[in-house]
Amino acid sequence: MIKPTPFEKVIDLGDGRTITIETGKLAKQADGSVMVKCGGTYLLAAVTSAKEAKPDTDFMPLTVEYKEKFASAGRFPGGFTKREGRASDYEILIARLVDRALRPLFPDDYHADTFVTITLFSADENVMPDSLAGLAASAAMAVSDIPFNGPISEVRVARIDGKFVINPSSKDLERADLDLMVAASANDINMVEGEAKEVSETVMLEALKFAHEAIKKQVAAQVELAKECGKAKRSYCHENNDEELRELVRKECYPKAYEVACSACANKAERGDRFEAIVTEFIANHYPEGFEGEIPEANIKRYYHDVERDAVRRAMLDETKRLDGRRMDEIRPIWCEVGYLPGPHGSAIFTRGETQSLSTVTLGTKLDEKLIDEATVQGTDKFLLHYNFPPFSTNDPKAPKGVGRREIGHGHLAMRGLKNMIPEDIPYTVRVVSDILESNGSSSMATVCAGTLALMDAGVKIKKPCAGIAMGLISDDKSDKYCVLSDILGDEDHLGDMDFKVIGTRDGITATQMDIKIDGLRYEVLEKALEQAKQGRLHILDLIEDTIPAPREDYKPHVPRIELITIPKDFIGAVIGPGGKIIQEIQASTNTTITIEEEGNIGKVSIASSNKADIEAAKARINLICAVPEVGKTYKGKVKSLVAFGAFVEILPGKDGLLHVSEMDWKRTEDPAEVVKEGEEIEVLLKEIDEKTGKLRLSRRDLLPKPEGWTEPAPRERAPRPQGDRGPRRDGDRGPRREGRPQGERRNFDRLRHDDNQGE
Repeated sequence: MIKPTPFEKVIDLGDGRTITIETGKLAKQADGSVMVKCGGTYLLAAVTSAKEAKPDTDFMPLTVEYKEKFASAGRFPGGFTKREGRASDYEILIARLVDRALRPLFPDDYHADTFVTITLFSADENVMPDSLAGLAASAAMAVSDIPFNGPISEVRVARIDGKFVINPSSKDLERADLDLMVAASANDINMVEGEAKEVSETVMLEALKFAHEAIKKQVAAQVELAKECGKAKRSYCHENNDEELRELVRKECYPKAYEVACSACANKAERGDRFEAIVTEFIANHYPEGFEGEIPEANIKRYYHDVERDAVRRAMLDETKRLDGRRMDEIRPIWCEVGYLPGPHGSAIFTRGETQSLSTVTLGTKLDEKLIDEATVQGTDKFLLHYNFPPFSTNDPKAPKGVGRREIGHGHLAMRGLKNMIPEDIPYTVRVVSDILESNGSSSMATVCAGTLALMDAGVKIKKPCAGIAMGLISDDKSDKYCVLSDILGDEDHLGDMDFKVIGTRDGITATQMDIKIDGLRYEVLEKALEQAKQGRLHILDLIEDTIPAPREDYKPHVPRIELITIPKDFIGAVIGPGGKIIQEIQASTNTTITIEEEGNIGKVSIASSNKADIEAAKARINLICAVPEVGKTYKGKVKSLVAFGAFVEILPGKDGLLHVSEMDWKRTEDPAEVVKEGEEIEVLLKEIDEKTGKLRLSRRDLLPKPEGWTEPAPRERAPRPQGDRGPRRDGDRGPRREGRPQGERRNFDRLRHDDNQGE
């Protein structure tokens, strides 16, 4: 079999780096597939789409999956099975970025099940794969026969040391004050998501323009590649339309829908009932009870949806009337409350119109940090934000099904908006949980506001309060007329042209997310939306600061207190002990949680407890272990053992010294047991540390009052021993043999004397 010759296109990034798109070599049974290469990073994207749509499907059933193989980075997966499992949050977030960029570009009447699978097969630490995933997916669509109004591409744009950079490395990204993922076609931006460190609206616009210029080159390469492949787009028919019925629905329903759109009904349920009654009345009038034949209910509701959309949009464009009667830049009524729940470490309610978040804050230790073990990313997170969206929040009568992709995406956006406001030196692991209790648009932005309030209620010294607002857009494709909407409702999001979420402080933007559903969004519109968002953000921040002007001075009584101390690196092992024995005993006896982290030449010790006395007790134990003995200092030590020439006393954990019999008392001591007992605690003075051996010499005597008239006793004199003649010396003899004591007894005596001298 002959090895196939692939089609290739090379994109020059302008700084020595290139991106190569290859097709026709791998996964050729898919409708379209490409391998995108940059450095050592290889991403395979494959797309498939059903030939026919399923019956009664009136939407685009698109599924995007992103998967990273652990082998791509030369790693084994964790767990018992040692194989890749369900998608991680990181993989889901990348899949969502691609999905949001592709979805608006399928034809409105294309309803076939379509799957996009992107797989990382090789990883390069200097090339972040998420910035290539959108390009790979779009290129696979471009070389396929699937109908698609692309191509598009995605890039990461970051501002590093004051300069914009396309697709930087993860190491360089650490120095960035702006990190955006931008998706666009050759003409228009259609998706943005990212975070920043309080950058201005002007900088945000400049970054988008810079990213778009890079995207245009990538789109052009895909167009050329598609031409070379020469695959025509398939024909399809996924809708059976009745144009007479469409016109009849418009003629009879539009005036009624327009009236409801202009009625300024602020209640979502009531407004929905009134809209629904229009189509119900139409069906009842034209297909009365007893009608023989099939009622084209699906088509009627689809045509009516278009009528309702046009009526709502024209009411805003022609009469500047929003569904709930607000001005275009007006924020819904807001009320806030902090400290509502007594159990959590912090809590808050934020209600804006019919959207409500009840958020809580929990403060934990380093042991509560989230462990990250992905194929290309490892580490820990100490700031977590989780978003929950139960069905009852929209009066949806169904059981909760756990956390979905939407919850992960919304929570991630809110987390990015708040994380740069968390102090770097906070000793806690922080978890914010937002439970959406009511929803009518912009619940992720309500999460930001409620999260800010809950953090301040918990006493977390955030740098500045944050607020979030969702902006919308209604535009006329037949003219230049448009209106930018502040704080959009759910219906305004669904029927509008843009969902632009902006999070920030008074001084700048901290995160943003934008999805655009139309072609031709001008930069002047984005500029107006950003400025209008800023004014809305400042209004919300005023209300937040009216509720709680600043973080509480202290944490609540039931919050675990954490104190940080540092110890020399050499003492980390001593504090932990063999198998963790010492640190576990300290935690058990002081009712604390202790963690140690090595950093440079020091150990950072975190001690957590809700009781201040327990923390002090643990600190004292650790300080004792790490203490360095000082000559001339008095210690309270414990007698560990008695020997013939004295006692060994532990003055610090793991540090024993010899208390010789001559240093026990002023009077002569023949038996150490007459003065001290094993296990007894006594005070001793550290007299000397041997420079060579490090042995400690202690004294108890020097701490006792000297007896009146006391004089130092004269040293004992040894009786002279007779020296016998050993006779002629032989080779190997050490000298004349001594008489008067058997040789074995002589050795025992020498050993005892040696031990006695060693003790001294």
